[in-house]
Amino acid sequence: MASTLKQVNAWKCWGGVVRKYLHQSTSTKTEMKFCVFLPPSLATSSSSSAAAAASRVPTVYWLSGLTCTEDTFLWKAGALRAAAKHNVALVCPDTSPRGLNLPGEKDSWDFGEGAGFYLDATQAPWSGHYNMHRYITVELPELLESAQLGIDAVARRSIMGHSMGGHGALVAFLRNPGMFKSASAFAPISNPSNCDWGRKAFGNYFGNNKEDWKQWDATELVSSYSGPATELLIDQGSTDEFLAKGQLLPEALQGAVGKLGANPKVTLNYRLREGYDHSYYFIQTFIDEHVEFHAKKLQQ
Repeated sequence: MASTLKQVNAWKCWGGVVRKYLHQSTSTKTEMKFCVFLPPSLATSSSSSAAAAASRVPTVYWLSGLTCTEDTFLWKAGALRAAAKHNVALVCPDTSPRGLNLPGEKDSWDFGEGAGFYLDATQAPWSGHYNMHRYITVELPELLESAQLGIDAVARRSIMGHSMGGHGALVAFLRNPGMFKSASAFAPISNPSNCDWGRKAFGNYFGNNKEDWKQWDATELVSSYSGPATELLIDQGSTDEFLAKGQLLPEALQGAVGKLGANPKVTLNYRLREGYDHSYYFIQTFIDEHVEFHAKKLQQ
Protein backbone atom coordinates (compact mmCIF):
# COMPACT_ATOMS: atom_id res chain seq x y z
CA MET A 1 0.00 0.00 0.00
CA ALA A 2 1.39 3.39 -1.02
CA SER A 3 2.42 5.75 1.72
CA THR A 4 0.74 9.11 2.20
CA LEU A 5 2.25 12.10 0.49
CA LYS A 6 2.55 15.38 2.36
CA GLN A 7 3.14 18.50 0.29
CA VAL A 8 5.54 20.72 2.21
CA ASN A 9 6.01 23.57 -0.26
CA ALA A 10 5.23 24.85 -3.76
CA TRP A 11 6.71 27.49 -6.05
CA LYS A 12 5.42 28.81 -9.37
CA CYS A 13 8.02 28.76 -12.16
CA TRP A 14 7.82 29.17 -15.96
CA GLY A 15 4.04 28.95 -15.79
CA GLY A 16 4.30 25.59 -14.03
CA VAL A 17 4.81 24.70 -10.40
CA VAL A 18 7.50 22.96 -8.35
CA ARG A 19 6.09 20.96 -5.47
CA LYS A 20 8.07 19.39 -2.66
CA TYR A 21 6.71 16.28 -0.97
CA LEU A 22 7.53 14.23 2.11
CA HIS A 23 6.56 10.62 2.77
CA GLN A 24 7.53 7.54 4.73
CA SER A 25 9.46 5.19 2.46
CA THR A 26 9.13 1.41 2.54
CA SER A 27 12.42 1.08 0.63
CA THR A 28 14.60 3.12 2.99
CA LYS A 29 12.47 2.92 6.16
CA THR A 30 12.99 6.64 6.59
CA GLU A 31 11.18 9.79 5.63
CA MET A 32 12.09 10.77 2.07
CA LYS A 33 11.69 14.05 0.22
CA PHE A 34 11.38 14.64 -3.50
CA CYS A 35 10.43 17.49 -5.80
CA VAL A 36 8.20 17.46 -8.87
CA PHE A 37 7.93 20.09 -11.58
CA LEU A 38 4.49 20.12 -13.17
CA PRO A 39 4.46 21.95 -16.52
CA PRO A 40 1.90 24.71 -17.23
CA SER A 41 -0.64 22.26 -18.67
CA LEU A 42 -1.00 20.75 -15.17
CA ALA A 43 -0.10 23.58 -12.83
CA THR A 44 -3.44 25.34 -13.17
CA SER A 45 -5.22 22.36 -11.61
CA SER A 46 -6.21 23.21 -8.06
CA SER A 47 -6.26 19.62 -6.80
CA SER A 48 -4.80 16.24 -7.56
CA SER A 49 -8.17 14.96 -8.76
CA ALA A 50 -8.49 17.84 -11.22
CA ALA A 51 -4.99 17.20 -12.46
CA ALA A 52 -5.76 13.54 -12.99
CA ALA A 53 -8.72 14.49 -15.16
CA ALA A 54 -6.41 16.37 -17.53
CA SER A 55 -4.32 14.68 -20.20
CA ARG A 56 -1.34 13.15 -18.41
CA VAL A 57 2.16 14.29 -19.35
CA PRO A 58 5.30 12.10 -19.52
CA THR A 59 7.89 12.11 -16.75
CA VAL A 60 11.67 12.54 -16.72
CA TYR A 61 13.43 11.42 -13.54
CA TRP A 62 16.61 13.25 -12.55
CA LEU A 63 19.23 11.70 -10.26
CA SER A 64 21.67 14.13 -8.65
CA GLY A 65 25.29 13.61 -7.69
CA LEU A 66 27.30 13.27 -4.49
CA THR A 67 26.27 15.59 -1.61
CA CYS A 68 23.19 16.86 -3.47
CA THR A 69 19.57 16.85 -2.32
CA GLU A 70 16.18 16.82 -3.99
CA ASP A 71 16.51 20.61 -4.49
CA THR A 72 19.91 20.88 -6.15
CA PHE A 73 18.98 20.18 -9.76
CA LEU A 74 15.92 22.42 -9.74
CA TRP A 75 17.87 25.27 -8.19
CA LYS A 76 20.97 25.08 -10.35
CA ALA A 77 20.35 23.36 -13.70
CA GLY A 78 17.98 25.82 -15.36
CA ALA A 79 15.91 22.94 -16.70
CA LEU A 80 12.40 24.16 -15.97
CA ARG A 81 12.01 26.38 -19.01
CA ALA A 82 12.74 23.44 -21.33
CA ALA A 83 10.46 21.13 -19.33
CA ALA A 84 7.65 23.67 -19.62
CA LYS A 85 8.26 24.09 -23.35
CA HIS A 86 8.22 20.35 -24.05
CA ASN A 87 5.37 19.61 -21.60
CA VAL A 88 7.19 17.05 -19.47
CA ALA A 89 7.22 16.63 -15.70
CA LEU A 90 10.52 16.45 -13.81
CA VAL A 91 10.89 14.27 -10.72
CA CYS A 92 13.89 14.83 -8.45
CA PRO A 93 14.44 12.44 -5.52
CA ASP A 94 17.01 12.85 -2.77
CA THR A 95 20.36 11.11 -3.14
CA SER A 96 20.12 8.82 -0.09
CA PRO A 97 18.20 8.10 3.09
CA ARG A 98 18.82 10.63 5.85
CA GLY A 99 18.72 10.78 9.62
CA LEU A 100 19.74 7.18 10.31
CA ASN A 101 23.05 7.96 12.03
CA LEU A 102 24.56 4.63 11.01
CA PRO A 103 28.23 4.08 11.94
CA GLY A 104 30.42 5.80 9.34
CA GLU A 105 27.44 7.23 7.47
CA LYS A 106 28.60 10.84 7.80
CA ASP A 107 32.36 10.34 7.96
CA SER A 108 33.04 11.34 4.34
CA TRP A 109 31.30 13.24 1.59
CA ASP A 110 31.55 10.45 -0.99
CA PHE A 111 29.92 7.64 0.97
CA GLY A 112 26.81 7.22 3.09
CA GLU A 113 24.41 10.10 3.61
CA GLY A 114 24.14 12.09 0.38
CA ALA A 115 25.92 9.28 -1.46
CA GLY A 116 23.49 6.39 -1.86
CA PHE A 117 24.73 5.51 -5.36
CA TYR A 118 21.19 4.51 -6.43
CA LEU A 119 21.70 0.83 -5.63
CA ASP A 120 20.17 -1.77 -3.32
CA ALA A 121 22.75 -2.63 -0.67
CA THR A 122 23.24 -6.22 0.47
CA GLN A 123 25.57 -5.68 3.44
CA ALA A 124 24.48 -4.71 6.95
CA PRO A 125 23.77 -2.10 8.19
CA TRP A 126 23.22 -0.53 4.77
CA SER A 127 20.91 -3.19 3.36
CA GLY A 128 18.06 -2.21 5.66
CA HIS A 129 17.90 1.33 4.32
CA TYR A 130 20.16 2.04 1.34
CA ASN A 131 17.79 0.76 -1.34
CA MET A 132 17.66 3.76 -3.62
CA HIS A 133 17.39 1.68 -6.79
CA ARG A 134 14.15 0.14 -5.64
CA TYR A 135 13.03 3.55 -4.45
CA ILE A 136 13.47 5.25 -7.83
CA THR A 137 12.36 2.37 -10.05
CA VAL A 138 9.43 0.97 -8.05
CA GLU A 139 8.30 2.85 -4.96
CA LEU A 140 8.48 6.44 -6.16
CA PRO A 141 6.77 5.82 -9.53
CA GLU A 142 3.97 3.89 -7.82
CA LEU A 143 3.59 6.66 -5.28
CA LEU A 144 3.36 9.29 -8.01
CA GLU A 145 0.77 7.24 -9.87
CA SER A 146 -1.39 6.90 -6.78
CA ALA A 147 -1.12 10.64 -6.10
CA GLN A 148 -2.87 11.41 -9.40
CA LEU A 149 -0.83 14.52 -10.18
CA GLY A 150 -1.61 14.29 -13.87
CA ILE A 151 1.76 12.81 -14.81
CA ASP A 152 2.49 9.46 -16.40
CA ALA A 153 5.15 8.25 -13.97
CA VAL A 154 5.27 4.62 -15.14
CA ALA A 155 4.26 4.00 -18.76
CA ARG A 156 6.03 7.06 -20.16
CA ARG A 157 9.17 7.73 -18.17
CA SER A 158 12.78 8.52 -18.98
CA ILE A 159 15.79 9.04 -16.74
CA MET A 160 18.89 11.23 -16.59
CA GLY A 161 21.46 12.29 -14.02
CA HIS A 162 24.84 13.77 -13.15
CA SER A 163 28.02 12.08 -11.87
CA MET A 164 26.84 9.57 -9.24
CA GLY A 165 23.35 10.23 -10.57
CA GLY A 166 24.52 9.63 -14.11
CA HIS A 167 25.74 6.24 -12.93
CA GLY A 168 22.35 5.68 -11.31
CA ALA A 169 20.43 6.66 -14.44
CA LEU A 170 22.45 4.41 -16.75
CA VAL A 171 22.23 1.47 -14.35
CA ALA A 172 18.49 1.89 -13.79
CA PHE A 173 17.95 1.95 -17.55
CA LEU A 174 20.17 -1.04 -18.35
CA ARG A 175 19.02 -3.21 -15.43
CA ASN A 176 15.35 -2.72 -16.25
CA PRO A 177 14.90 -3.15 -20.01
CA GLY A 178 11.86 -1.29 -21.28
CA MET A 179 11.13 0.49 -18.00
CA PHE A 180 12.44 3.83 -19.27
CA LYS A 181 12.04 5.17 -22.78
CA SER A 182 15.51 6.75 -22.77
CA ALA A 183 18.54 7.54 -20.62
CA SER A 184 21.14 10.31 -20.60
CA ALA A 185 23.87 11.54 -18.29
CA PHE A 186 26.24 14.36 -17.55
CA ALA A 187 29.73 13.19 -16.55
CA PRO A 188 28.54 9.83 -15.20
CA ILE A 189 30.62 7.48 -13.09
CA SER A 190 30.70 5.04 -15.99
CA ASN A 191 32.74 2.19 -14.54
CA PRO A 192 32.45 2.39 -10.73
CA SER A 193 33.99 -1.05 -10.20
CA ASN A 194 37.32 0.44 -11.26
CA CYS A 195 37.42 3.89 -9.66
CA ASP A 196 38.01 4.99 -6.07
CA TRP A 197 34.47 6.35 -5.57
CA GLY A 198 32.92 3.11 -6.77
CA ARG A 199 35.30 0.78 -4.95
CA LYS A 200 34.58 2.58 -1.68
CA ALA A 201 30.81 2.52 -2.18
CA PHE A 202 30.55 -0.99 -3.59
CA GLY A 203 32.90 -2.47 -1.03
CA ASN A 204 30.72 -1.16 1.78
CA TYR A 205 27.31 -1.68 0.21
CA PHE A 206 28.00 -5.10 -1.38
CA GLY A 207 31.09 -6.56 0.24
CA ASN A 208 34.23 -7.75 -1.51
CA ASN A 209 32.76 -10.06 -4.16
CA LYS A 210 33.42 -8.06 -7.32
CA GLU A 211 31.06 -10.24 -9.33
CA ASP A 212 28.28 -8.61 -7.33
CA TRP A 213 29.63 -5.18 -8.24
CA LYS A 214 29.20 -5.86 -11.95
CA GLN A 215 25.43 -5.88 -11.57
CA TRP A 216 25.61 -2.18 -10.70
CA ASP A 217 28.16 -1.02 -13.25
CA ALA A 218 26.96 0.44 -16.56
CA THR A 219 30.09 -0.68 -18.39
CA GLU A 220 29.46 -4.26 -17.31
CA LEU A 221 25.70 -4.14 -17.96
CA VAL A 222 25.85 -3.02 -21.59
CA SER A 223 26.51 -6.51 -22.93
CA SER A 224 23.49 -8.06 -21.21
CA TYR A 225 20.94 -5.34 -21.99
CA SER A 226 17.94 -6.97 -23.66
CA GLY A 227 15.45 -4.16 -24.12
CA PRO A 228 14.50 -2.12 -27.18
CA ALA A 229 17.34 -0.68 -29.28
CA THR A 230 18.56 2.46 -27.58
CA GLU A 231 20.92 5.42 -27.83
CA LEU A 232 22.55 6.53 -24.59
CA LEU A 233 23.32 10.26 -24.57
CA ILE A 234 26.32 11.40 -22.51
CA ASP A 235 27.90 14.84 -22.20
CA GLN A 236 31.33 15.14 -20.59
CA GLY A 237 33.41 18.25 -19.93
CA SER A 238 36.99 18.06 -21.13
CA THR A 239 38.39 19.92 -18.10
CA ASP A 240 36.38 17.97 -15.52
CA GLU A 241 38.71 17.45 -12.54
CA PHE A 242 37.15 14.07 -11.78
CA LEU A 243 37.72 12.93 -15.34
CA ALA A 244 41.39 13.75 -14.87
CA LYS A 245 41.46 11.89 -11.55
CA GLY A 246 40.11 8.69 -13.10
CA GLN A 247 36.79 8.69 -11.26
CA LEU A 248 34.48 8.77 -14.30
CA LEU A 249 36.13 6.41 -16.82
CA PRO A 250 33.94 7.14 -19.86
CA GLU A 251 36.52 5.38 -22.01
CA ALA A 252 35.54 2.09 -20.35
CA LEU A 253 31.89 2.54 -21.32
CA GLN A 254 32.89 3.62 -24.81
CA GLY A 255 35.01 0.51 -25.12
CA ALA A 256 32.19 -1.74 -23.92
CA VAL A 257 29.71 -0.27 -26.41
CA GLY A 258 32.19 -0.21 -29.29
CA LYS A 259 33.74 -3.60 -28.66
CA LEU A 260 33.64 -5.99 -31.61
CA GLY A 261 30.60 -8.15 -31.16
CA ALA A 262 29.15 -5.87 -28.48
CA ASN A 263 25.42 -5.58 -27.89
CA PRO A 264 23.91 -4.23 -31.15
CA LYS A 265 20.96 -2.85 -29.20
CA VAL A 266 23.08 -0.18 -27.50
CA THR A 267 24.69 2.81 -29.18
CA LEU A 268 26.43 5.68 -27.42
CA ASN A 269 26.28 9.36 -28.34
CA TYR A 270 29.27 10.59 -26.34
CA ARG A 271 29.98 14.31 -26.61
CA LEU A 272 33.19 15.68 -25.13
CA ARG A 273 32.56 19.37 -24.42
CA GLU A 274 35.74 21.39 -24.73
CA GLY A 275 36.58 23.54 -21.71
CA TYR A 276 33.65 22.50 -19.51
CA ASP A 277 34.09 21.11 -16.01
CA HIS A 278 31.99 19.01 -13.59
CA SER A 279 29.82 21.84 -12.29
CA TYR A 280 26.23 22.89 -12.81
CA TYR A 281 27.48 25.62 -15.15
CA PHE A 282 28.27 22.75 -17.50
CA ILE A 283 24.85 21.18 -16.93
CA GLN A 284 23.06 24.51 -17.50
CA THR A 285 24.70 24.83 -20.88
CA PHE A 286 23.40 21.56 -22.31
CA ILE A 287 20.36 20.66 -20.20
CA ASP A 288 17.89 21.91 -22.82
CA GLU A 289 19.28 19.38 -25.29
CA HIS A 290 18.80 16.55 -22.81
CA VAL A 291 15.22 17.55 -22.01
CA GLU A 292 14.43 17.75 -25.72
CA PHE A 293 16.11 14.37 -26.31
CA HIS A 294 13.87 12.73 -23.73
CA ALA A 295 10.73 14.58 -24.81
CA LYS A 296 11.14 13.23 -28.34
CA LYS A 297 11.71 9.68 -27.11
CA LEU A 298 8.68 9.90 -24.84
CA GLN A 299 6.48 10.87 -27.78
CA GLN A 300 7.44 7.81 -29.81
